[in-house]
Amino acid sequence: TQLKVTGVDFLKSQNTRLHHTDAYDNKSLVVRRGQGFQLKLTFNRDLSTTDKVKLQFTIGDKPMKTLGTLMCLNVRSGKDYNGWRATIIKSSSNECQVAVTSPADAIVGKYCLEVMTESNTYKPENDAVYLLFNPWCQADTVFMAGDAEKNEYVLNDTGYMYVGSANYIYSRPWNFGQFEEFILDACMYLLDQSKLKLGTRRDPVAVSRAMSALVNANDDRGVLFGNWSGVYTGGTSPVTWIGSVSILQQYYKKKKSVRYGQCWVFSGVLTTVMRCLGIPARSVSNFDSAHDTQEDLRVDVYLNENGEQLNNLSQDSIWNFHVWNDVWMKRPDLPAGFDGWQTIDSTPQEQSQGVFQCGPSPLTAVREGNVYLNFDCKFVYAEVNADKVYWYVKNVNGKQKYIKIAVDTRAAGKNISTKAVGQNKREDITAQYKYPEGSPEERLSMQRASSFISGNGFLAHFASATLPMAGVHPDVHPRSRSPHEVLPSTEDQHKVVAKPDVQLEITSKTPLYPGNPIDLGIIVKTSAPRSWTINLAASCQLQSYIGQIKANLGSIKQIVKLEGKSETQIPLKIAADKYMEVLASVGDEDLIKVTVIAETEGTDEKVTKETTLVFQYPPITVKMPETAKVDEEFTCAFIFKNTLSIPLDDCKLFVEGLGMFKMTSFDEGDVQPGGIFKSQIICTPKRAGEKKIVATLTSTQVKGISVEKAITVS
Repeated sequence: TQLKVTGVDFLKSQNTRLHHTDAYDNKSLVVRRGQGFQLKLTFNRDLSTTDKVKLQFTIGDKPMKTLGTLMCLNVRSGKDYNGWRATIIKSSSNECQVAVTSPADAIVGKYCLEVMTESNTYKPENDAVYLLFNPWCQADTVFMAGDAEKNEYVLNDTGYMYVGSANYIYSRPWNFGQFEEFILDACMYLLDQSKLKLGTRRDPVAVSRAMSALVNANDDRGVLFGNWSGVYTGGTSPVTWIGSVSILQQYYKKKKSVRYGQCWVFSGVLTTVMRCLGIPARSVSNFDSAHDTQEDLRVDVYLNENGEQLNNLSQDSIWNFHVWNDVWMKRPDLPAGFDGWQTIDSTPQEQSQGVFQCGPSPLTAVREGNVYLNFDCKFVYAEVNADKVYWYVKNVNGKQKYIKIAVDTRAAGKNISTKAVGQNKREDITAQYKYPEGSPEERLSMQRASSFISGNGFLAHFASATLPMAGVHPDVHPRSRSPHEVLPSTEDQHKVVAKPDVQLEITSKTPLYPGNPIDLGIIVKTSAPRSWTINLAASCQLQSYIGQIKANLGSIKQIVKLEGKSETQIPLKIAADKYMEVLASVGDEDLIKVTVIAETEGTDEKVTKETTLVFQYPPITVKMPETAKVDEEFTCAFIFKNTLSIPLDDCKLFVEGLGMFKMTSFDEGDVQPGGIFKSQIICTPKRAGEKKIVATLTSTQVKGISVEKAITVS
């Protein structure tokens, strides 16, 4: 009788356990490249030594042997084919077990399997085999040594986004959910959308760069539309997402870009995509992140005579925080020394090679100032190193005059944060991005970077570091201007700003809760023996996290007289109704920006100080058992008490528990001061291990109160 294949057993539980892929909610076999897996073949009769059996793996629409997209493996000879190999390891009667190995640089993607004998070709009912990057394989360019690190950066499906401001950082729980239903298929769809040639899909550098472009919808019908307007009709407000799963599932199901994301949402989705494909990844928050549109290592800030920041004079900005990603890989495309963590960023800020994409940019290149290296090191370098130049805009005879107040060389790149390995806490990784401010290494890095950057931003940095300024002819500044403006001279732009004799501090009397007045103290200190007359201007503004001013809330102007070395405190109070109306009209979580300018009479000395206040909120309480069993129901309750002095209108609660229940929302209506609501959900765990339930609450007045609670499932 002619030999025919009657069945293929993919030995899924055994293979996926060995390949660390057993968590994927997928009917097909998911394995990693460079590592063997086994298949069990069944035939219509006993196997004889002369029977010919071949396994054929194909990928793509037009598989070809010459392109390495069609591999025909003879299980008898066990011959190596482009690094692929299949050998019989045991056979008895009408069954045989075959070991298959793929090369450590195999194309990543969805393969089809056929088993061929001389007389027939058998196509299994579920013929797909997903092949992923393999951080457990030393020969793979994404190899990562430590098990704790791989458990975090590849296998952990939950984490945090660090948000707020440099002086008040808080964590927002995020479900990455890389193993959930349809997520792997969504990632395969993204690879197809990327227009990367199949042969290039073996390269994590090319894949991570392509995915940084595809997670935003700007030029390629990617996953998410960005929106920072505060108006989110026709979509979901960025603050209501609690994870990547519903975003990627919606995108894959409808094949349409999802509305809307902001930086932490883009980063969360990109972490999911990278971990899902097997590339170690982490979400990273940079506080006081410079968005330097001109690539000149400086961000200009313009203040009016009330100390209020002006929006319209500069395209540059300092974001209170910006969240991007690091991915782990070797860089064979670069000189030695640039392996390890690489920054990629899917938030559409600036185009790179004509596309909204960013990275991979080696952290070692950023730290050392080697900004000429691929990809986009200049932009990332500026985000963590740009100087902040303050300009005072004064009306003189109907014309605007620009006076330089200060250069802050330490303004950008503070408290760079990611989730710690194996712990639910923040790790500060600033030292991986930059040398300590003011150190000789930092000076050297800045000099190296500046030699590759045209423009003049770094000159201010050097001026403040008292370096020679000979022969400099910078572009005239500011960048957009009306015919009636008096421009700052070259001299003004690069004037060294000495340490002032007047110091300012801003203190907050109490934590800031929505509905409470803003109650601040401005401390003015003098450090030289003389009589002082100081013109003080201070302002409060409502600001989005990307540095856009939404409203001027109030300002004070005062003449302060002091004798010798002394200090005084000036109160700055803003009534709650000044900001609550604006806060309720936008769909974002905004912050309070406080700016102070002090001008000493009889001198040219001007000092400025600013701070950002983050709103604090009452908590959500989660009540549920500490342990649970697979497939056994339990109840989880969410309780919220409005301890604020204002009603919260149109409250919505969003909850999700990976491996327990899909994202669910509850309309809670209006909650008065002192009011309480309680919502419950029935959970049925599907997988063992530590699982997390995440919840977030939004309302007209308050956005993004979030909480998480862990449960151990056995």
